[in-house]
Amino acid sequence: MNPELNTTYITLDGLLAVQKYRYVYFFPLLTVYILILCCNLIIVFLICRHKSLHEPMYVFIAALLLNAAFFSTNIYPKLLSDILSEKQLISYSACLFQYFLFYSLAGSEYLLLSAMAYDRYVSICRPLHYPTIMRKSTVCVLLCLAWIVPACLLGVITTLSSKMKICKWVLNAIFCNNSHYNLHCESSDARIILGIFAMVMIALFPVFFILFTYTRILIISYRSCREVRKKAAHTCLPHLLVLVSFSLLCTYDVVIVRLGTDLSKLVRLLMTFQAILYHPLFNPIVYGLKMKEISKHLKRLFCQAKVI
Repeated sequence: MNPELNTTYITLDGLLAVQKYRYVYFFPLLTVYILILCCNLIIVFLICRHKSLHEPMYVFIAALLLNAAFFSTNIYPKLLSDILSEKQLISYSACLFQYFLFYSLAGSEYLLLSAMAYDRYVSICRPLHYPTIMRKSTVCVLLCLAWIVPACLLGVITTLSSKMKICKWVLNAIFCNNSHYNLHCESSDARIILGIFAMVMIALFPVFFILFTYTRILIISYRSCREVRKKAAHTCLPHLLVLVSFSLLCTYDVVIVRLGTDLSKLVRLLMTFQAILYHPLFNPIVYGLKMKEISKHLKRLFCQAKVI
């Protein structure tokens, strides 16, 4: 490969025998991507269409599912294109942009789950104050913060990375994540410190906040009547399932990056697929089946489709 090309383009070397198994990769991944978009956007459409779903809880669910659609769109189109290409290349600037979107949207997911946890906390633990606390302006502020804060933090980290010199041009991954740090000639203390700060702000702190709020909800529900316990179970269980699912995705990402050199290419590829496949599909399935109001409108939609 031309050295001048190497300074601009990165080779993505995460796929295994792509020439031989090209269509084995392509059609299942294309099917999954279409399913992700359809499942997430159908529920977003239902929430936007029906006024009965124009409540803070459902607005946050719509934002979460829209975030999952963006998250997948950041990965799948480029991945599908790479599978059909002779060489899996990406410009370094595009690699940084993909990295920025990947972790920015991941941080937004944690913050959106935090906003949902706060909404459930106010609804169950302070029901009389719910209308005054969870106003439209409050919901808008929480949504803006959920997308702006991670974008600002990752924007600074990405800018620092863009100014660092590259000594390697082969990335052992199928898309650009934290493993792109291995391409740099040397590490940066400023970037490491900022990365730790970003992880605390958009991952660890939201997780602790969610666990705190749901602990309080559990305590209040246990002391209350059966109806309160039933309401808490129906609305909180899906959020907890999504939190666990997404935390597993983030754990996979950390393991892949930290142990990447110690893992075989096949294991690394399977773990990466595990990280990007199930969660974007898991969200709409959980909310579509577990949230009674959404499930009701979904059944009506499919019944109408059958009639047509």
